[in-house]
Order: sequence, then structure tokens, then C-alpha cells
Amino acid sequence: MTFIHMLLIAIVQGITEFLPISSSGHLILLPIFMDMEDQGPMIDVAVHVGSLLAIMAYFFKDVWGLARGGFASVGIGKAPAERRLFWWIVLGTIPAALFGLAIKLGYLNGVASDVFGLSLPDGNLMEGLRFTDLIAVNLIAYGILLGIADRFGRSDRSYEDMQLKDGIIVGMAQALALIPGTSRSGVTMTAARFLGFGRVEAARFSFLLSIPAVAGAGVLIVPDLLDAGGELLKEAIITGTLTFVAAFATMAFLMRFLQKASMTVFVVYRILMGAALLYFF
Repeated sequence: MTFIHMLLIAIVQGITEFLPISSSGHLILLPIFMDMEDQGPMIDVAVHVGSLLAIMAYFFKDVWGLARGGFASVGIGKAPAERRLFWWIVLGTIPAALFGLAIKLGYLNGVASDVFGLSLPDGNLMEGLRFTDLIAVNLIAYGILLGIADRFGRSDRSYEDMQLKDGIIVGMAQALALIPGTSRSGVTMTAARFLGFGRVEAARFSFLLSIPAVAGAGVLIVPDLLDAGGELLKEAIITGTLTFVAAFATMAFLMRFLQKASMTVFVVYRILMGAALLYFF
């Protein structure tokens, strides 16, 4: 890939990862609109790792609190509240981890090809899901759900109020984000809003819950990156670094934006973009 290609991917990822409009969907559509070669799922995960580092930098205090909770879980220090939140985040990650592992190991290939009639290049389900109609439908459907949750959801709970069931429900929603067009931040914010978390708290919950899931996805592709050779590894590092910068700036903007405004603009964008994709493609 050229540097311009990597820069465009980083900007698109950095902006769309934290706005509830589907980063994976935009990354798949980017080469279609820009007439570029598809960057492939490994670069997609590499830029998600760049986003992960941005989360850890922006929410450093929260991340450190979760780290204290992890240490307290093995008898190092005493932090009962942080320990409880640490385990809710960990348990909330399990649904996405199991779904991702099932896809990685090919356990769902038969269902995808036989039941849904998907074409799976080289038996890769994630490649088989990278098509425009699915992205468009998910943009619209989950956009409508986000609008309903944001309009009618309560706003009386904070991140510190998280319970086990909250972590599991939002974690199950996060698993759906492996399907392009869903939006990890969008679907987890939707679930959190339905559970009564305010907009800012829903975003905070969503971003912190993404840390182990995105880290796990990054670990899964390490063998593939090493097998692919030095050039792809270099491209992944450069693109991930550029993504970190774009993602940090976007996250800072979104957290300020949600203090004053609703998510309506993102809902409208998703519906219009999904409708346009269905019409033109």
C-alpha cells in the first residue's frame, strides 16, 4: 500500500471507530469508493489496535483503576470496587471472544455457506461477510435501534453502577460488531442506553469494554502477520500509529459532543448511508 492509502485508512478508522457509524463497514467501503485495493482483515485489526492504544491513553485513569482491580484479584493490593468492575469487564468480553474464536477456527463456515448461501473465499467467513448489502442493512437496522435507545433510554446510571448483567448484556451486543456495518461502539452504546446509562457513560462503558476484545483480536492476527512477511508488518505498524492520532482526537471530540447533544445525527447518517448503498450498489 502507498502512504496515502495507509493515511486514508487511518483517518477513516480513527474517526469511525468511536463514532457509532461502523468502522469496519467504512473500511470495507473505502477501497470501493477510492478505487483502491482492499486492505484486508489484518490491516483492519491493526488499525483497531491503534484505536485501542488511543482508548488506553484517553481513559488512563479508568484503565489504571481496572489494572488495580486485576492486581487485587490475585491478592496484590486492596481495591474492591475496581476489582468488581474489572471482572464485569472481563466477563463481558467472553461473548465476543467466543464468537471471534468460532469464526477464526471456521466453526461457523458451514452455517454461513449452507444456510445463508455466503461465498467464503479460502474458507474465511470474515471475508465472506465483507459485502455491501449486508453493511447497508446493518447500518440502517442498528441505526434505528440506536435512535430508539437514545430517545427512550433512561440516563440515571454511571459506569461505577455497572453490574454483572450489564457487562454480559453489553458484551453480547459487542459480539454482534464482528459483522460489518454493525458498529462496535454503536451497538454497545445502544445496549448501554437501553440499560439506563447516560450518553457519556454509555460511551465510556463501550470504550473500556472494547479494550480486552480488541487486544484479543490483535493477538489472534500476530501469527498471520508474521507469516505474511515484513512488508505487511511494516504497513500494519504505520497504519496503526496514524490511527492512534486520529482516534485520540475523535474520542476527545465525541465525549465533549455527547455532553450537549443526542445521537440523532449519527442515526440519520447511518440510515442515509445505508439507503444510498442499497440504491447505488
